[in-house]
Amino acid sequence: MSQLRYAQEELLREHEGLAPHVVAGYRLHGGFDSKGRYRSPRAPGRWAAVRAWQGALAQRGFPLLVADRNLLRAGPYPSYAQQKLLLRHDLGQTLWNSLTITGVIEARGGLLCQVTAPEFQSIVVEDVSETAVGHLNLGLLRAHGLDEGGDAARGVGGHDAMWFAVRDLLFAPRRWPDPAIPASIARPDEDHALLPLLPRAHERMILLLMNVLLIEVRAENIFAFVEALVKDPELFTESRGDAATALDLIGRIREDERIHVDYLRTVLSELRSFSYRAKGGALASGAELLDPLWRSLVEWHTVENPRLARTQQRAILEERILEHPEGAAILEKFRALESGDPAAPAKLDPPP
Repeated sequence: MSQLRYAQEELLREHEGLAPHVVAGYRLHGGFDSKGRYRSPRAPGRWAAVRAWQGALAQRGFPLLVADRNLLRAGPYPSYAQQKLLLRHDLGQTLWNSLTITGVIEARGGLLCQVTAPEFQSIVVEDVSETAVGHLNLGLLRAHGLDEGGDAARGVGGHDAMWFAVRDLLFAPRRWPDPAIPASIARPDEDHALLPLLPRAHERMILLLMNVLLIEVRAENIFAFVEALVKDPELFTESRGDAATALDLIGRIREDERIHVDYLRTVLSELRSFSYRAKGGALASGAELLDPLWRSLVEWHTVENPRLARTQQRAILEERILEHPEGAAILEKFRALESGDPAAPAKLDPPP
């Protein structure tokens, strides 16, 4: 029988004997084994645990929540063709800002180290001690936070510093002033009770886990989008070596993120599988409680938020374009490349 209970030390365990991971002057997490292969941080114990919990869930007859790029209905804005147009006219600030904002939002993920999940056993009928839910405070949330925001005590950067390194490899460091960072990408109504049958602390934890999972899924679009731009032989022509290093670094971030998607899918799938002692004393099905909330958050992250973001960005982008000496002509081409539906998938045209 697979091990289903883990100590925090097991879930935070690193690969041994790794060579340091240093790129563009940033000391980064993870490292390289004796064969030069990149190894993600805190991976061995977490992967073993997640696979064991997924197996136990399957034995109980419950599927894993579907959470992949097939949920996404809107591509990045500006689109690939629009971004390429901007880069070819030395209007790289838009991409530079995007990479900077991505790094800052990743740094915010470091706050997961400080999050304490409420005790789910108090409202769940089934035993949670041998589930991912039962290990949120035993290393899962802390490991995720360290991955995103790094370990300042050791001087090691996480995904925040990795995205800054990507930016600095593609553009000169501090090329433009820091952009305005969105205060939040959460849905505006999340301050109100959305799961009134559950205690507020448990509801907020479920919301956090769902939002973080959908952010991780949306990150797949960012990976594919930036990779396609970096691979394009017509772009970054004067720094192909640095571009290749940036491409490798994006691949390492993607490898790191796989465990985030898998453990979050596992936790939420377990939460769907449980029976709850709801307010008023009645029993409630996890699927009946959580599925409507999940569907509404998917709609927000894949349709409503992209539409809102596009509306907010368009005026800023057009003003920036018009500051270029050939701004009027570039803007005309930029508008011609824009699709009519803000939630329509942006066509990705990576080079062959």
